[in-house]
Amino acid sequence: MALKDQITEDMKTAMRAKDSARLGTIRLLQAAMKQKEVDERVELDDVAVIAIVDKLIKQRKDSVAAYLSAQRQDLADIETAEITVLEVYLPQRLSAEDIQTEVAAIVAEVGAKGPGDMGKVMGAVKTRLAGKADMGLVSAAVKAALQG
Repeated sequence: MALKDQITEDMKTAMRAKDSARLGTIRLLQAAMKQKEVDERVELDDVAVIAIVDKLIKQRKDSVAAYLSAQRQDLADIETAEITVLEVYLPQRLSAEDIQTEVAAIVAEVGAKGPGDMGKVMGAVKTRLAGKADMGLVSAAVKAALQG
């Protein structure tokens, strides 16, 4: 089953269970997916849906940090709950060691020599690891690989 169809089925299940928090989060995700389809006139595949989920999770993590700094634990808890719902749609993430191994292999393939080649390496990394790894960790691994 395609990820997009799974999300639709989960929305129906949440509606039947009257789970308003989960339903609201899934509706936000569907709205973001529909917006992307309308804006770009494309049919989303699983990779594109994962990219949208990643973006929504990043936004919520940023919001949690802002709410915690403003001492609004109640709002941070809501965002954290939304993150939990969204993470279900992400594939299994690579560990830090796996990320470093992949980055080292890509650096060798691309022939990168130093920090000036970061853009070239990140381009290759994004296509290979999109949706499989936290891009913040990937970026740090690339910087470390190019420094040494």
